[in-house]
Amino acid sequence: MKAVVMDTTGGPDVLRLTEIPEPEPGPGQISVDVAAAGVNFIDTYHRTGLYPIELPFVPGLEGAGTVRARGEGVDDFRPGDRVAWTRVAGSYAEVVVGEAGSFVPVPDAVPLDVAAASMLQGLTAQYLSASTYPLSDGDRCLVHAASGGVGHLLVQMAAARGAEVFATVGSAEKEDLARRAGAAHVIRYDQVDFGDAIEGIAGPRPLDVVYDGVGKPVFHRSLELLRRRGMMVTFGNAGGPVDPVSPLELMRQGSLYLTRPTLFDYVAGPAELRLRSAELFDAIGAGRLDVHIGARLPLAEAATAHRMLEGRATTGKVLLVP
Repeated sequence: MKAVVMDTTGGPDVLRLTEIPEPEPGPGQISVDVAAAGVNFIDTYHRTGLYPIELPFVPGLEGAGTVRARGEGVDDFRPGDRVAWTRVAGSYAEVVVGEAGSFVPVPDAVPLDVAAASMLQGLTAQYLSASTYPLSDGDRCLVHAASGGVGHLLVQMAAARGAEVFATVGSAEKEDLARRAGAAHVIRYDQVDFGDAIEGIAGPRPLDVVYDGVGKPVFHRSLELLRRRGMMVTFGNAGGPVDPVSPLELMRQGSLYLTRPTLFDYVAGPAELRLRSAELFDAIGAGRLDVHIGARLPLAEAATAHRMLEGRATTGKVLLVP
């Protein structure tokens, strides 16, 4: 089968399309024909070596497709079933194999490419808004990179929970996307200091929570916008990893909470994964959640997909399609 393989860490050019043996499911596993694989920042962290991996490596953790075969002991799925996943390594390929408990059923109301586009980022937005800091009516939140894959979904979920959403974006196109997603206030970080703009609207330190997938460039200014005992949720490093923070800094800023969550601790077992994904797919199928797919590229253009993501030249989700 064809797959994107990296033999060394580095820039996008280390990603190459090649032929490798097709994997077979072992006991407790299924194999899946990949309809679409999601491209995520964690893939770039694997590629650069920020998150260590064993080489050679097939990137990609997310996708959707149809079951090809099942190994011994698997009763949940049958060949032809529609499934999606968000923690199965090797997804930049025509076929992927993983533990059956890592897959979830996709309802007929949700197209497979939409399922692929919504798993990692949609589940991330779901746990951030419902569990990490459970938003409720009247809360004020800031969503950085609000037109990106997580940001676009998180704005919608936050608005649906009754929050007043402040959003940062970097272009007129992205500004319009964030407003249509439900952001009450959209700030162009390329034109103004986002902190000054937010305080100009709502006064000093007005926010209950900041959801930050950008990292280093916005982290400290974001802390300065939080109310006493507010929460800083840093869940990504698109602009570079945050420097170490002294606990005394959190005290000086008003007894703030700081958390660095990851999806995999919020879908720690098959039951929680299915529960969160079912809620996500219900919202998509009912038309309450719009999943924006910004680009569909063939596997051979995986390097281009990474350049687009790292260059912040995307709105919504980037998919690789075998």
